[in-house]
Amino acid sequence: MQTNPEKLRSWLVAWMYAVVAGHLAVGFLLPWIASLPLVEGYHVYVEKQFWGQNIPQGVRPVQEWWIALFGPTVAGMSIWMGTLVYFGAHYRNSIAWASLIIGTLVWAPQDMYISLQRDVWLHVYLDSFALLSMLPPLFWLWQHDRQTTQRNAAYEKSAP
Repeated sequence: MQTNPEKLRSWLVAWMYAVVAGHLAVGFLLPWIASLPLVEGYHVYVEKQFWGQNIPQGVRPVQEWWIALFGPTVAGMSIWMGTLVYFGAHYRNSIAWASLIIGTLVWAPQDMYISLQRDVWLHVYLDSFALLSMLPPLFWLWQHDRQTTQRNAAYEKSAP
């Protein structure tokens, strides 16, 4: 059974739009969920990783503030990511795909390194999942659109 590259491309573009939508949703929700009892376990986990058993008083409101502040950052990044996905999808722009690859490869290792310094393995696992869910489709889209653009340019050159 052969796969149709254009069908696969459409599916991967849809996947990237879903990743963008997920980031946008998380970005909008983080300011509201940061102080909910639902994330109490996360707060306790991070506090223990940073301070052990000697958790200073007044840390929780600051931690909730930082998480709430991270929400608009994630939303902003998702808008930029969505713009690049749009340009890559609609214009078969391999530079847009390459920009997303580079941005992901710059962001994730830094976040993973900081998390590993404090033994915050949850962040390492989340970043690893993000890398595995984003990079293979992005590399495929980059390669496919780059080859398609090169073939089209060669065809146009040879056409009378």
